[in-house]
Amino acid sequence: MTGALAAGALLIAAVAGARGTWSPCGLSMISAINPLSERSRGNRYWLTAVWFVLGSVLGGVALGAAGGVLAVLLRPLAAHRGVALWIAVLACLVTLAADRRLGGFQLPLHPRQVNELWLTRYRRWLYAAGFGVQIGVGFATSIMTAATYLVVALAALTGSPALALATGTVFGLVRGLAVLLSARCRTSVALQQLHLRLSTLEPVSLRAVMVVEALLAGGLGYAAAGALPGLGALLLAGLILLAGEPRLAARGRLASGAGPRAARG
Repeated sequence: MTGALAAGALLIAAVAGARGTWSPCGLSMISAINPLSERSRGNRYWLTAVWFVLGSVLGGVALGAAGGVLAVLLRPLAAHRGVALWIAVLACLVTLAADRRLGGFQLPLHPRQVNELWLTRYRRWLYAAGFGVQIGVGFATSIMTAATYLVVALAALTGSPALALATGTVFGLVRGLAVLLSARCRTSVALQQLHLRLSTLEPVSLRAVMVVEALLAGGLGYAAAGALPGLGALLLAGLILLAGEPRLAARGRLASGAGPRAARG
């Protein structure tokens, strides 16, 4: 394990988790779990939000556990610091190319959403925690950035199950906390305004992810072999940013009353 890989894994986990806010499922959760909707169901919003965040963290722990298994399997590789770092650089460039749609290339996006019927069929703790788990695990619903794959790759390359578990937990926590964005939305107008602001920020969020992927490629290249290779990796990442076309992510419904659509696929 290297400090650079550990820091990179935790950073990309936070960034990829934040980007998930703009998934159709993420936006639907903001529409489905907010003070207005929870009051109409006779529930306290804050308690529902706590259940959702706990579920999302649990989903992140499951993701981290899967990464931990891979970390054990890749431990002999992780022992070779330079090799592990260069593989990490390659992973950063591949995910950057996928997010930038270089030559039409992309990784699977898994366009699925949670089942909206849970809101009426199950108790508050079950639908909130259940939605959270699906959101927090990362791959159970729509994948908004290839950086989600990078989270697992970097966590595994550290060779540390504990760090992989921490990485997944950070991812799940950040994804879950997005539901708190609607904490002050007491009216349908306020909820609509929140969705409009999020819609405006969506392309910015994708650009931010790609910038982090590029910087990680350069930073890990520097950690692997020094300033010149690191600069080379960063320049290559810059060329990918300039050459590709940004992916237009599918957006969730912006109406304040929209709930999560039924699961697909």
